[in-house]
Order: sequence, then C-alpha cells, then structure tokens
Amino acid sequence: MKTVDIQPVKDFLACATPQSWLESALDNQSILLIDHANCEKKAASTALNLMYRYVDKPDLLQRMSKLAREELRHFEQVLAIMQKRNIDYIQLSSARYAGGLREFMRTSEPGKLIDVLIVGAFIEARSCERFDQLAPLLDAELADFYTSLLRSESRHFMDYLKLARQYAKEAGVDASDVDARIDFFAEKEAELILAPDREFRFHSGAPH
Repeated sequence: MKTVDIQPVKDFLACATPQSWLESALDNQSILLIDHANCEKKAASTALNLMYRYVDKPDLLQRMSKLAREELRHFEQVLAIMQKRNIDYIQLSSARYAGGLREFMRTSEPGKLIDVLIVGAFIEARSCERFDQLAPLLDAELADFYTSLLRSESRHFMDYLKLARQYAKEAGVDASDVDARIDFFAEKEAELILAPDREFRFHSGAPH
C-alpha cells in the first residue's frame, strides 16, 4: 500500500499521542473498535449538521457531503471488522475530548463557524495521527485498514482548515486572528490528550 505523508498533520498538532495510550489501545482493542465506529458516526453527523446550518455556502456543502459519505463508509468498514471478530456493538460513554474542545467555541458568527471548522480539523488530525501510530502495532487486518484511512483523514483535516480560512477571509477576519484561534485550540487539544483519563476511548487522554 502506498505510504501517506502525514507530516502536515503532526506539525499541526501540539503533541504526539502518549505511549501509554497506545499500550492501552492494544489491551482494549474491542473498545477501540467500538469507539472508532462511534467516532465515524459522529464525524458524519457533524458534516451533515454543517450542511443543514450553512446552506448558503456551496463549497462547504460540497466538501461536507463528500466527507459524510466517506465517514459512513468507514463506519460500515469498522462494523464489518467488529462482526467478523464477534465484537458486540455495546453502548459506550463519550470521551471528554470533543466536548472539551467545543466548550471553548464562540457562539456568534463568524467566529462560531470558524471555530467549528478549526475544531473539526483538530479532531480529524488527531484521528489520523492515532491511525498512523497504531498501524505498526496491530495485526495485519487492522494495520492495513488503519493505514488505508490515513489519506482520507489527512484530507478531511485539510478540508476543515481550508474552509475555516476561506470563510474567515470572506467575513473580513484577519488571517492572524485565525492563526491565533488555531494556536489556542492546539493548546487545549494537547491538554486533553496529555491529561489522565480513567476510561479508554479512541480520543481519550493518557490512561490514569
């Protein structure tokens, strides 16, 4: 399989996934897959919500429509692997990760849309980084699957970031202000990833 350069993703994130999380993932592969499936559903839902909320933005509609289809296809692929491995799709509590980022988002436009897109970029970037870190540690089937996701996840990260910059510019927001928001969320995202978590999830922090 052709390798994917995810260095831009790594450069975007303020920290790498802790080794302790990777070790926990290997010990909790059923939970990893279940929560991965949840993440794909949530990613598709986020894209669809943006399509409903911002019907006047054709570039966003096009990119989010494609993203939602890809995320649902990934969900189907994870579900197939779970069924093959006799992993029941049980209910899991959500990680604090996404909510922890969203609590800092602005509530009025254009800041609201810019922040939603920046947070989407961080969630996609972290997913991509974790797929890359996990792939060499997993069995051949999962390694191939996670490696296959790198291209689309890295593209999703870039799509969110490009849209954030595009709509900021259209709204007359200075590029330096967007960079400041990216730096702010990079710091918050790293805090969530490095902070201890009692429950293992795909986007959880270091095991407590």
